[in-house]
Amino acid sequence: MGAPMDDHSPAVSVPRLQTPRLLLREYRLSDFGSFAEHLADAAAGAFTGVYDRRSAWRIFGCNMGEWMLKGAGWWGLELAETGALVGNIGAFLREGWPEIEMGWNVFRPYWRQGLATEAATEVMRYAFEVRKEARVTALVDPNNTASIKVTARLGMAFAGDADFYGKPVGRYARDNPART
Repeated sequence: MGAPMDDHSPAVSVPRLQTPRLLLREYRLSDFGSFAEHLADAAAGAFTGVYDRRSAWRIFGCNMGEWMLKGAGWWGLELAETGALVGNIGAFLREGWPEIEMGWNVFRPYWRQGLATEAATEVMRYAFEVRKEARVTALVDPNNTASIKVTARLGMAFAGDADFYGKPVGRYARDNPART
């Protein structure tokens, strides 16, 4: 059966970012239950897919491992006031893709509170100012109007259609203003 899982921090350093309402921090093993529940929610997974617990574990581990492989990855979104995990956000380098990509998920009880935009604004700042990325992209399902609104609030523009593993999506992008 193996030893029980504890809640130790990962061996790799994940930068912590702060917004007025959120702490963007490393994933913790104690986050997994909420993460898996979110991925199993049909409404939440309408644009990303609905996953069973085993698949959720694989995604959770991959999101954490990206920090080790490429020095970029996913953060847990924690409400600063309560410590509640309310979603996740990433700035990651997909294998074979030339630019850093952002993605975000806010757990359904926290929808429509501006948390995705707040977190994504800070992650974009981090990508441009700290990582010195030339461009940030996001792939968004054409029917995901909430995420399309987030891209607009971030100053991202539609940059064409993309194929996401056989699924047509919109590609949104913003160039680093300090490099133009």
